[in-house]
Amino acid sequence: MTQPGSTPNRPRRGAGCLQSLLVLALILGLGYGASKIFGDDASKSKGSSSASDGKGGSWEVGDCGGPDPENKPDGYRAFDCDDQGATFKALKIEDASFLPDAIQCPAGTDLIIKVSRVFGSGDGKKGGGIPTNTVCGRNLTGDHPGDAGAGGGQLVEGDCVTATAKEIACASAGADDFKVLGLVKEKTECPAATTEPMQLMMAMGRPYDVICGGKV
Repeated sequence: MTQPGSTPNRPRRGAGCLQSLLVLALILGLGYGASKIFGDDASKSKGSSSASDGKGGSWEVGDCGGPDPENKPDGYRAFDCDDQGATFKALKIEDASFLPDAIQCPAGTDLIIKVSRVFGSGDGKKGGGIPTNTVCGRNLTGDHPGDAGAGGGQLVEGDCVTATAKEIACASAGADDFKVLGLVKEKTECPAATTEPMQLMMAMGRPYDVICGGKV
């Protein structure tokens, strides 16, 4: 899913004296760090990355990016979509947030990139900077762990979880596992087919506190 690019783009230049660099912090396989009060983590962050490019923090739906060959092993940067180095396309652009749980990307998001801008002489490769927006990315290949039920990406309706709220692929779900029928604030908001409303530990910014689990 992360193939190094071979042809870096020429950075675009904006007005002003300060050179702007982006920091892209990749968050893979997020399920919002949800935990049952008595259970395990619903998901784990599978990695992070940083990179720089010349987009100046302005991403649009349809923009592409990929691994940064000058910032291995976890660096990412912007690429033209027809470039050999492009591996993902921006599915949706969300506002920036200092709270990772506050960003909810749509189903089909395979990776989440926090975009930050660093001014001055800093190279941005330590993950700093001022957050500007968040890119919900989808792989350009046929590998889509973020699709509902596939077992990766953020937790969405149609995914499957264990009794301890850990996301799994629905194809491997067993009799003791559940399908996500809803992600709500209160148990009373769960649909009628819910058999296991899972109350999660508090997380600032997360748009839901209950996973409505039903029969797989």
